[in-house]
Amino acid sequence: MQRRLAGIGARETQLTDGWNLVLTEAGACAHPSSVAALSQFLPAPVPGTVAEALEKAGLFDRENPEPLDGKDAWYLCRLFDEEPGEATLRFLGLATLCDVFLNGEKILSTESMFEAHDVAVSLLGGDELALCFRALAPRLAEPGPRARWRPQLITPQGLRNVRTTLLGYMPGWCPEIHAVGPWRPVSILRPGVAAIHDLSIRSDVTGEGEGRLYASLHLSQDVHSLVLRCGEIEQEFERNGGGQYVAVARLPEVQRWWPHTHGEPYLYDVAIVIDGVACDVGRMGFRTIAVDYGEDGSDFALIVNGERIFCRGAVWTSADIVRLPGDKQDYARWLTLAAEAGMNMLRIGGTMAYETPAFFQLCDEFGILVWQDFMFANFDYPKADKGFFAHVEAEVTLFLAQTRRSPSLAVICGGSEMYQQAAMFGLPERYWASAVTEETIPAVAAEMRPDAAYVANSPLGGAMPFSPNAGVTHYYGVGAYMRPIEDARRADIRFAAEALAFANVPQDRTLAAHLPASTMNSPLWKSRVPRDRGASWDFEDVRDHYLSEFYGFDPARLRREDPGFYLDLSRAVSGEVIEAAYGEWRRAGSGCNGALVWTLQDLLPGPGWGVIDSTGAPKPVWYALRRAFRPLQLLFVDEGTNGVDVHIVNEHDRSLALDLDVVCLRDGRQTVVSGRRELVISARAKERIACTDLFGAFFDTGYAFRFGPPSHDVVVGRLRARDTGALVAEAFHFPLGRAAAFHPAELMATVSGGDGDWMLELQTDRLAQSVHIDIEGFRPEDDWFHLAPGIVRRLKLLAQGERNGAPPSGQIRTLGSRRILEV
Repeated sequence: MQRRLAGIGARETQLTDGWNLVLTEAGACAHPSSVAALSQFLPAPVPGTVAEALEKAGLFDRENPEPLDGKDAWYLCRLFDEEPGEATLRFLGLATLCDVFLNGEKILSTESMFEAHDVAVSLLGGDELALCFRALAPRLAEPGPRARWRPQLITPQGLRNVRTTLLGYMPGWCPEIHAVGPWRPVSILRPGVAAIHDLSIRSDVTGEGEGRLYASLHLSQDVHSLVLRCGEIEQEFERNGGGQYVAVARLPEVQRWWPHTHGEPYLYDVAIVIDGVACDVGRMGFRTIAVDYGEDGSDFALIVNGERIFCRGAVWTSADIVRLPGDKQDYARWLTLAAEAGMNMLRIGGTMAYETPAFFQLCDEFGILVWQDFMFANFDYPKADKGFFAHVEAEVTLFLAQTRRSPSLAVICGGSEMYQQAAMFGLPERYWASAVTEETIPAVAAEMRPDAAYVANSPLGGAMPFSPNAGVTHYYGVGAYMRPIEDARRADIRFAAEALAFANVPQDRTLAAHLPASTMNSPLWKSRVPRDRGASWDFEDVRDHYLSEFYGFDPARLRREDPGFYLDLSRAVSGEVIEAAYGEWRRAGSGCNGALVWTLQDLLPGPGWGVIDSTGAPKPVWYALRRAFRPLQLLFVDEGTNGVDVHIVNEHDRSLALDLDVVCLRDGRQTVVSGRRELVISARAKERIACTDLFGAFFDTGYAFRFGPPSHDVVVGRLRARDTGALVAEAFHFPLGRAAAFHPAELMATVSGGDGDWMLELQTDRLAQSVHIDIEGFRPEDDWFHLAPGIVRRLKLLAQGERNGAPPSGQIRTLGSRRILEV
């Protein structure tokens, strides 16, 4: 028999229905009785936000938002179904300045969006609950302690003194949609039988490899038996002198939780059994986390279960900036795509908002590590405000308590870019640090999550906190600062907690539905292009720079004269740059231990930073990441006059027998030279092979010596599994540049299958660059990929939404050719 913990410990009822919302001028109504006479009430979802309620009523446009922090927002609910008696009102998140009234009596005032509150009450029956979210703008305008620096990114500066999300307050970064309302659940708790209090449960792995699950709790009354169950292992609780029950379950041959790129994210079902009734605690994993700082202290490598992990992924923004949802289904589509792309880490930055335990439960299941910043960013936060520090401690304690059971939580970070901001303003090092990140947060983290790594601030390390060659950096040398791709190696990155920001163009279908290409030269299009406030350039300028560098075209001229080709090149180039950068970082001999792309998802449709657009559809760059993140990877690295090297990376926990083929093609189809090797690559290993070793003689693979005219325009590498012959990885190198290898390829395609299980077979007579598959109602397994002659590429077609059984139909096109293949 299984019941939820709340069903045994306490009867919990979420108050989701019957809420009404009314907006008033700031300070117009001090008491719920004044609000009752108003007539402009709207139904309101709880948990939810004011923006969500207004949007559902057709009164709010997320693409042209009105400020929501200048009015008071009243939420009213009559508790008709609640019986009289003692109860607890639980508020898991109120954004941000909120007065709570029960039957006209104020029972709570809050000043932080990131705290939870339990209030003991006596219900009378038919009680009226009122939440008044006071206008935040007047508070933000109040003067506070003098700051030593004022960041350009965020406005107004008063946000440094208030504990609320910075989403909506970063012009050029995100829409100005303000978080107001009961954004996390409101519920009523009633006493139950043998109520559990102060439950603490955590997992650990000893040096000998034994798994241990530690649990402690208090009970409201005595019971006959109390057992901790983990998988098939059971351990009785013992009562200590303080009335606390404790148990340690030991798992001698524990199966460890791994990031999915390196193993299985194994989870155990955990329950507390009270007098024979099993109370489900959830699923937990066993793993160890450590950081290797190197002999000189300048490195940063995450060690999971004793193995060095190359962390790759993206920075999370929000599942929906209007709703700020927290249910599993709201997170599932984003995290499914993250895992499918081969991401093994997501970072939640200090400019965002905390996600719910459901987010971490899914990351546990998918095998995705989480780097969690606490919600501090860029500001010089108060240093002597006891009230502020009390809020910080409560906020940190709540978050760590809610996520304590998740093995996915790997890195806890004090915040984002505070140290960097101070350093860039020219302040000496003694002013960079904050008591928040150096004292308050690490003290709580050490007590509640000693199994996770702690980083005081991101970035951190080196001569400057943002120096890429030490510790943790935010790397935009390739990207915002328009450095050549060689800078990805020259910067000597150890770990980039964010990197490689571009204005990534969505697929045509997304643009057609939400932002037609005809608007590309209009202010509407530019409003969706992210930019740093005060900068003379935006991230479309950055992308255009690399379009010119990689393809040799003039972006401004193409935009005017051939906008369709311009958009396709723009879609392709972000992925080409990112694949090249990750190739440098993952090659044998690289000192890089991880890099996270900025960002996972867009907040509005358009050319935003996200690799997934705001509708949930992967952008072309997402497919490039999927190729760059393969656990079994093949890379070409051009070492100039040292030649072109092949790098094979095997992150699997077993050795692999592989066949490697490399061929140089003239005009994209005629073999000039080729080489083949059978090899066995060990588990967790990298191998580097010079192309000349494969060819058996000197050949100017990278056209570095330039003795005479070039003999080839592309180098193609293929890696196959020896036992099955299946293609597991490909790599391409363009010694003369990508545009020199544009060819009018003739594609051939067939579709086979049925009953929702469709396959596309594709081949070409010569090199086809950035093959794009556009089939209505289906998403191809891969897209915007290069295709060389000599193989048949078989791709799954993944149905999107409900289908009527009709076979897939659409178009396939490539860069460098005007031909369109109808499927």
